[in-house]
Amino acid sequence: MRDYQIAPSILAADFTRLGAEVDAVLAAGADMIHFDVMDNHYVPNLSFGPFVCQALRDHGVTAPIDVHLMVEPVDDLIPEFARAGASRITFHPEATRHVDRSLELVRGEGCYAGLALNPATPLTALDYVMAKLDQILVMSVNPGFAGQKFIPGALDKLRDVRQRVDSAQQSTLVEVDGGIKGNNIRQVATAGADTFVAGSAIFGADHYARAVSAMRDELAEAGRA
Repeated sequence: MRDYQIAPSILAADFTRLGAEVDAVLAAGADMIHFDVMDNHYVPNLSFGPFVCQALRDHGVTAPIDVHLMVEPVDDLIPEFARAGASRITFHPEATRHVDRSLELVRGEGCYAGLALNPATPLTALDYVMAKLDQILVMSVNPGFAGQKFIPGALDKLRDVRQRVDSAQQSTLVEVDGGIKGNNIRQVATAGADTFVAGSAIFGADHYARAVSAMRDELAEAGRA
């Protein structure tokens, strides 16, 4: 059975009380915190930078911080987020001229390195760099905005990514981001994901612990299937 991990995205949190929000979802059973970093260039939205990561570390957050860079170019921000306390840094292959070099930069900073695949990004982006990937993030929405609906075609992509990871006999995490909710997380897990980014499904719930617990129940069913 896979070790499933839930990563609430702070993009959906109440930023007027971000430290308390992060404490609450971790206390509710989340495994890590997910950062959706947008630059209004690679994607049509603007979110936050390394200072928010550093602020949460200064606040006392010790859980892994999973940084998804939707920015172009990426190389300047990689060391900044690493120094600010990021545990994992994932970027898009379209956002750098040298994917291998950017992966080496992430790993050289002591962080787990990942590539993010947009809905239309082919799996050939993984060719020749699989050995350097600690995680692969499959986007199940087009990047840039919270609250979008899950794109069903992501299930086939997840199956293909899982097959690649298993064939390579690697421990690479298969992460999914976009439209993940309690009513589809089991299906997404069955398709091959083991790490689930959820924003509004958790931060928009009346009771965080119940929302996380409901997802855990669905994942347990997927593990028994």
